Amino acid sequence: MKAIVYDGDVKLVDIEKPAPKKGEALIRTKMVGICNTDYEITKGYMGYKGILGHEFVGVVESVGSDFDKNWVGKRVVGGINLGCNNCEWCAKGLQRHCPNRQTLGIWKKDGCFCEYFTLPVHNLLEVPSNVEDKEAVLVEPIAAACEILEQIHIKPQDKVALLGDGKLGLCISAVLNASNVNLTHIGKHKEKLDISKLFGSKTLFVDEAENLNASFDIVIEATGSTGGFETSVNLTKPRGTLVLKSTIAAKEGLNLAGVVVNEITIVGSRCGEFPLALKLMENKKIDAKKLVSDIYTKDKMLEAFEANTKKDTLKVLIEF
Repeated sequence: MKAIVYDGDVKLVDIEKPAPKKGEALIRTKMVGICNTDYEITKGYMGYKGILGHEFVGVVESVGSDFDKNWVGKRVVGGINLGCNNCEWCAKGLQRHCPNRQTLGIWKKDGCFCEYFTLPVHNLLEVPSNVEDKEAVLVEPIAAACEILEQIHIKPQDKVALLGDGKLGLCISAVLNASNVNLTHIGKHKEKLDISKLFGSKTLFVDEAENLNASFDIVIEATGSTGGFETSVNLTKPRGTLVLKSTIAAKEGLNLAGVVVNEITIVGSRCGEFPLALKLMENKKIDAKKLVSDIYTKDKMLEAFEANTKKDTLKVLIEF
């Protein structure tokens, strides 16, 4: 079968079709999404080498035990974190924090940029019939946006700012607007902010927000930059909450004085649960198709991967 593998270079290779072990499903890939994390892996993130990809929708082809045979033929998405199921975090349903976890296409587990791959059955969720493949494939990033609502309580009167108008920022905009949050989306790109307006956001360019210091009860940082972090701190009211949704790798240069002086609560936010994201799609509360720039066929997987690096690109999908 064909697969996109990173082993120091990104390559399209032929490899053997995997077989499901006990408790696993063999999934025939229907569509995958390219995430910026996939690109960061090729720059050394996590030190991962193997088949890339963690955003997918597929059909269960076979299972490793008869006990799970009712999954065969179902169209599915699946959680990307594989916990050990033998620790306090897994017991709490927080496999994404399991110290012994594997992560699909990111850490110690081959990903989904291939024609077939395996995943534990207990990671799977069936996709509702009224959710299209090009929506379902975005469940993972939408779920990451839903995580914010799991972690903090946003009151009706709260003024919320979102910084960053990339793929993640737009996913967050879609989810928060579906929950009737009073949201102002701050970014640099008119065409992307226009999409956020379609979801229901008020929008501002970064330079227009410079005079709004300490104006928001909750600020969500999704820029991934040191400057974005510092702007977010400045926009947060005293005793407000700052949600860090993107990874900032800077080892120095972050000015944290405003966090201390204004007693700001910082919340780190990463992966989320899939059921809420699927429910939002099933009930047509969000239109994830607005986030899609291009769909490539599987014979053009490498071209799709390259297209994802362009700054004006939103989600790039590959159809199998």
